[in-house]
Amino acid sequence: MCPVLKTHDLGKIFEELDQDSNGFISVEELCSFFKKVGIVNATHNELKSIVGRPNLDLGDFIMFYESISMSNHTHGDKGKSSHEDHEDEKELVEAFKVFDMNNDGFISSDELQSVLSRLGMWEETGGGDCRRMIRVFDSNADGMLDFEEFKNMMLLTIP
Repeated sequence: MCPVLKTHDLGKIFEELDQDSNGFISVEELCSFFKKVGIVNATHNELKSIVGRPNLDLGDFIMFYESISMSNHTHGDKGKSSHEDHEDEKELVEAFKVFDMNNDGFISSDELQSVLSRLGMWEETGGGDCRRMIRVFDSNADGMLDFEEFKNMMLLTIP
């Protein structure tokens, strides 16, 4: 498994995405999540095609995560046109702006925690986990993520 997210972390994410607590993440729940975080261009049918079934249990979710993590890590963006690369970059810039609440060009652990809380994906009071998440991708060890570090995190690659 890619060292970015551990099984325990994926379990917590799974629980947050499983809105009806039935033990499965449906394509509808994934669509709802993507709309919540601003990825509105993923249609129900596109997600169903990517996922390969109407819903995922925790084991399926972990295998799905591993497959996309390894795909991004080993294959990179081979086969993409420069237009697609440019569109992906624009989407990442927009996502970065959501997290960079004070527009200083960096994402702090407080900003990360605030955005995750607003999205309903954060319930803890301390920012320790956010600091740990940032530390994984903080290649210059300044305690914050710049755009390139954020991009590495979003693409699930190790800096």
